[in-house]
Amino acid sequence: MRADFQSWVARNQARLEGVLNELLPRADVVPQRLHEAMRYAVLDGGKRVRPLLAFAAGELAGADVERVNKVAVAVELIHAYSLVHDDMPCMDNDVLRRGKPTCHVQYDEATALLVGDSLQSLAFQLLAEHRLNDDAAIQLEMIKLLAMASGSRGMAGGQAIDLVSIGTALTLPELELMHIYKTGALIRSAILMAAQCGSDNHDNRLDAIQIGRLDHFGKLVGLAFQVVDDVLDCQADTATLGKTAGKDADNDKPTYVSLLGIQGAQSMAQQLHREALESLEEFGDAARRLRELADFIVLRKF
Repeated sequence: MRADFQSWVARNQARLEGVLNELLPRADVVPQRLHEAMRYAVLDGGKRVRPLLAFAAGELAGADVERVNKVAVAVELIHAYSLVHDDMPCMDNDVLRRGKPTCHVQYDEATALLVGDSLQSLAFQLLAEHRLNDDAAIQLEMIKLLAMASGSRGMAGGQAIDLVSIGTALTLPELELMHIYKTGALIRSAILMAAQCGSDNHDNRLDAIQIGRLDHFGKLVGLAFQVVDDVLDCQADTATLGKTAGKDADNDKPTYVSLLGIQGAQSMAQQLHREALESLEEFGDAARRLRELADFIVLRKF
């Protein structure tokens, strides 16, 4: 990873942590235990890939930094809520997340359920109460985009397909559809929402074709992210991943590795990576951070 990119990542991770710390309810505010658990589930953990993609897309579009901050936080809150719920006994029943006990282990199942509900609600509250675009209609579309990315035609729908597919040999198109919903939808929404945070009068405002190319990039990089995750689940250990390694194979879940083998999955990730970079060609140097994040997602070493 290049030094200037490492510096950019560290700076923006710190920026996100500060905004999250500010916008999450304080732990001493009633109900204290719930607010403490919300902060436990969100702060001090994770690579923050989705917010980093939002920051990079915002830079490409010349968007207002404070507006992009709210989008990045909202997306990370949705992601954190999904992890809290996915780890619960009724879902994946995991005990480790981001190198520490999962929320339901640290607190209890009822609290974890409420944490997820509250993080999701807070995400939409932030998007509704802060100006993200000078055009209210565009802001409503942005909120709709995150809602769809989170629901039955997005992340929740992908998880539902995942649960009913245990022990099933999915075809490649079926597996791709599951992950376009489960992983890709939120990644795409992070990029598109941030890219639309600029003023209507901003010189760098993107047109519909450019937004479409960014959406295509998000789709490809979202799939690549999941393919690489499947490979790492087989190759890395629990301490390195910060979550239980080998869990998918133990639970007989369909993955890109189970379908294509490790080499086949790696080849697929590389192909997705190439196509993702091609979709950014017209943006020139303005898309440098998005390209570097695509490199990191596919080539990452933990």
